[in-house]
Amino acid sequence: MKYTEGRMKFIQSWGQLASEWGVSRTMGQIHGLLLVSSRPLCGDQVMEVLNISRGNANQNIRALVDWGLAHKLEKEGQRKDYFVAEKDMWTILRSIIAKRKNKELLPLIRVLEDVGDVKAQCPESDAFCNLIQQLHRFSTKANQTLDAVISLESDEIVKRMFTTTGLE
Repeated sequence: MKYTEGRMKFIQSWGQLASEWGVSRTMGQIHGLLLVSSRPLCGDQVMEVLNISRGNANQNIRALVDWGLAHKLEKEGQRKDYFVAEKDMWTILRSIIAKRKNKELLPLIRVLEDVGDVKAQCPESDAFCNLIQQLHRFSTKANQTLDAVISLESDEIVKRMFTTTGLE
């Protein structure tokens, strides 16, 4: 397989993987392109490589920057903005966890807290209250665990992984 073929296969696969995680395929493809690029790219270059519109490129690049998965660079003497991907995989993982936690887990916890004051008055409401309490305990613990992962530095994560698995 030639480099250009392998590069495009990776970019397409990264986009497909992103769509499996609930992120737009195009956002994943742009992230994949920035990941494998050895130099910063401008929006026009992203548009050309991926054959996408300017609006699509700009919207998804902004989202990548918002997620902390890409960074904007200014090149001296250039009017265009250039972008690079965050290359540290643990930083990427922490950014994704933080974004998904805020978007999915915290709203669930708020709903569980809202409905947690329902009083058990019959077998159905008793079962409902028990389920809500279990979900709230689990969600709260998951939130605490994710906060702990987010706060770890890359070297701490690697050290804990190898210590836990006995590979150290």
